[in-house]
Amino acid sequence: MNKIDIIKEVIKSRRSTFTPMYTGEKIEDHRIWEILEMANWAPTHKYTEPWFFKVIPQEKIHEFCAYGAEWYKEFTPKAHFSELKWNKIKKKALSASHIIVICMKRDPKKRIPKWEEEAAVACSVQNMWLTATAMGFGSYWSTPGYALNGSSFFGLNKGEKCMGLFYIGIPKNDLDIKSTRQDISTKVTWM
Repeated sequence: MNKIDIIKEVIKSRRSTFTPMYTGEKIEDHRIWEILEMANWAPTHKYTEPWFFKVIPQEKIHEFCAYGAEWYKEFTPKAHFSELKWNKIKKKALSASHIIVICMKRDPKKRIPKWEEEAAVACSVQNMWLTATAMGFGSYWSTPGYALNGSSFFGLNKGEKCMGLFYIGIPKNDLDIKSTRQDISTKVTWM
């Protein structure tokens, strides 16, 4: 297979693979480092490199789940609180191998618009997703309120923000996740 066929296959096979679809097995830390290394090669205007990451290893995921459940309980109005959802949050990620907290720090000089730095972070996540896919791992990007508002839990400083969580795990063997897209010709106009 040539390079273009390989990259096309990886891009087309990337899927959101959710935590109930994971075996619970641990991925070796050096593989997580490889994924993060590829995140670091995202496009970055003026080389601001606004992305950074916090890794929650498998042995600490239960603490994060407990935090998420308590955040939900504290900040959900009583009329909207669901004990079922609260219990689900406590267990949601326990089958993940790692959770990568996706963070952004703005260029202190603010030389480029905020949206460009957010886009750079999104590109870094796409690099992680494609790398995880090529390695045969399951993964997905999630943006729960307890993460987006978790600056103190994650130890973020002023000017830093969480842009979500990247769950990663070993997928169960029997998964067959299909996806489709509308034909690109419906989305392109040649000028």
